[in-house]
Amino acid sequence: MTEVAQRIPSRSVFRRPDGTAGRARQLRPGAVLTIVLTGQLMAVIDNSIVNVAVPSMAVGLRASGALLQLIVAGYTISYAVLLVTGARLGDILGHRRVFLGGAALFTLASLGCGLAPSASSLVALRFIQGVGAAVMIPQVLSLIQRTFTQPAARAAAMSRYAAVLSGGVVLGQVLGGLLVSANIAGSTWRPIFLVNVPVGVAVLAFGRLLPAADPERPQRKLDLPGLLTLTPAVLAFVLPLVLGQSLGWPAWGWALLAASVVLAAALGPVERLVHARGGQPILPRALLAAPGVATGIAGMFMLMLIFGGWLFTLTLHLQDGLGYSALRSGLTFVPGALAFAFVSLNWRRVPASAHHVLIVGGFALSGAALAALGLLLRDGGTGGAATYVLAGVVGGGMASGFSPLMTRVLSRVPVAIAADASGVIVTVNQLAIVGGVATFGTLYLNLAGRLHASVLASAHAWEASSLALAVVAIAGGVLAAIHVSSSQE
Repeated sequence: MTEVAQRIPSRSVFRRPDGTAGRARQLRPGAVLTIVLTGQLMAVIDNSIVNVAVPSMAVGLRASGALLQLIVAGYTISYAVLLVTGARLGDILGHRRVFLGGAALFTLASLGCGLAPSASSLVALRFIQGVGAAVMIPQVLSLIQRTFTQPAARAAAMSRYAAVLSGGVVLGQVLGGLLVSANIAGSTWRPIFLVNVPVGVAVLAFGRLLPAADPERPQRKLDLPGLLTLTPAVLAFVLPLVLGQSLGWPAWGWALLAASVVLAAALGPVERLVHARGGQPILPRALLAAPGVATGIAGMFMLMLIFGGWLFTLTLHLQDGLGYSALRSGLTFVPGALAFAFVSLNWRRVPASAHHVLIVGGFALSGAALAALGLLLRDGGTGGAATYVLAGVVGGGMASGFSPLMTRVLSRVPVAIAADASGVIVTVNQLAIVGGVATFGTLYLNLAGRLHASVLASAHAWEASSLALAVVAIAGGVLAAIHVSSSQE
């Protein structure tokens, strides 16, 4: 009966001019998933595709180092800061409407980026791109939660979601390398943004068929005290992390990080006050009070921290230490992306009684593979085929931990607060990736001494970074074990 129920086409409700309810064209759950994950893929790719085009941007736009840093980081800053706000807007205005609005803004900003006449205009448009992504992406999880109500179908949808998260990052690196190398009609870096335009138009065209808001849903409103506390906290955390290394970690960066801790600590009391006054907190008590949710989110944070740090530091070693091209460097991660996707799509074949072993074992496996990869490349060699094998093991191990962990967390979230949960989870994942890049990137660069260091200096920096990542994986495995023990199914 579960499978039959999930095959029933969804219908979008709309209002005729006379106020009576009507039904829009039927849309199967699989089609809903395809549309929203295509939007998700665009945003994920855009987070990594720009990195490989920085040298050509520097030449074509005559951009300073500071402007280049903002071109890369502007998207991440506005994206991370506004995710929770985007999630609540979906609850207020309807997930389909907000998803389409975000997709439209993202697509227009992508077109503008591709045609940008100067570095300063490109920076501004990258910030706008991030706003579009922040509005669009939280609706993806909310629409999945609403469309796939049965546990088995929702788990399958979440597996595809996880595969898109991992595959999109690597695809961005490979696609960026291909487009920049092709130099289509002398356009150098511009196609990395213009490629979003036809995809965005398709998402907008088919996105009109997504399920509309339920007219009977409870009315939600913005939690202004919560947003005015959380938004600056996230900004104060992200800004120094994305700009600190290139600026030599100035005093204002440390001050902002300290302020982010103070604001994060203040969020709890603020939200309790909002709840006591009859408001609707952006961090509902019901979310973190559910068994295993807090430790599950913490476990996902650790995995995304490792993921961001691994991609960034190994890319630095491959390109700056071993002299790989952007394309060859991106291709090195393909086995990891394929393994992540394979495990994400197939972990449910493992008996449910063994899922806890899968989660904890995933952390252990990825940690062991990261340590082995560091030792393999410590002497400045390429590692040959073993590098690709170990990259695959790292990706598979991360998926073994991440996919079932996210599914378990979301299965405990009431549909009524699905949008808030989406905002929190996506924000946590994004902050973890930024934190991984900043933390382990700083470790690598401090040990290597500088970019374009000698091969051996880079190799030793990568070895230390990989071992540090392995230690974090062990700590994540401990968190995962606590999560399993506190949320026995």
